[in-house]
Amino acid sequence: MESAAEMFFEDFTVGQSFTTRSTSLTENEIVEFAAKYDPQPFHIDREAARHSMYGGLIASGFQTMGVCFRLFYQEGVLSCNLGSPGIDNIRWLQPVRPRDTLRTEVEVLAIYPSSSKNDRGRVNMHYRAVNQNGSTVLSMDITHIIKRRPERRHTT
Repeated sequence: MESAAEMFFEDFTVGQSFTTRSTSLTENEIVEFAAKYDPQPFHIDREAARHSMYGGLIASGFQTMGVCFRLFYQEGVLSCNLGSPGIDNIRWLQPVRPRDTLRTEVEVLAIYPSSSKNDRGRVNMHYRAVNQNGSTVLSMDITHIIKRRPERRHTT
């Protein structure tokens, strides 16, 4: 994995990739998140989920997105992130179940210096959440607005 010490816009290159640490989701975490934000029966009710097309409880896709992003953010790569204009191409490819262990893999797709603000640029990244079996459970593309490296002032 790349070093993430204070990564400015200029530190990103197309094709650069990052892999995060892993985390596991418990049944309680899945149910608590869903009860608050996505209370569909297959997320919150074990019996209803057993009779659903999933055959058991699964995490909300929104929770999976949040976990995927949090894992990447915690690596420090986005230390100079100023925000994002949006997420594209979100795909939930496989259900995430209690006790699944996820990691995030990210690849830089494109970099664009801002044409209107010289203190920033856009970095397009492809995110993949990968489970313990190596299966991709989520993919999405996020455009980040990243600070440019401050100009160095020379004193004479």
